[in-house]
Amino acid sequence: MARVYVSIGSNIDRSRNIRAALDALATRFSNLAQSRVYESTAVGFAGDPFYNLVAAFDSEEEPREIVRQLHEIEERQGRERGGERFAPRTLDIDLLLYDDLQMREGKLVLPRDEITRFAFVLRPLAELAPDLRHPVNGRTYAELWRDFADDGQELWPVELE
Repeated sequence: MARVYVSIGSNIDRSRNIRAALDALATRFSNLAQSRVYESTAVGFAGDPFYNLVAAFDSEEEPREIVRQLHEIEERQGRERGGERFAPRTLDIDLLLYDDLQMREGKLVLPRDEITRFAFVLRPLAELAPDLRHPVNGRTYAELWRDFADDGQELWPVELE
């Protein structure tokens, strides 16, 4: 059984899509836990603010199968693939960590690079798993968040509507 961490984000009908994602994850996987929800400005494009959080769950599925199931959840919420990388999203669920597995197979990279690059991923991950260590650099997520240096990435906790 692996402990899996995913990031969840939406900037279109945010509350409804985030709730739908959490409901779907709770139905498919066991021991679901989640960070608070954070609001942040769009990164990489001009657009409406995002809601973001990190969720964790246990699964016996392999990483590729988990990604397939995450894509199904996104598509049920109207996610269309093939557009720009940084664009409005009904729902975006990305596999961040699969235990301490390190892998690079095509587009599937674990741990996901965005963990250390984006506040909207690192802060909720550090909240949910502060003492967990990054599989590559060995630092805890609390340490990584404490030392995160990009002041241009603001985010703040919010309550889902």
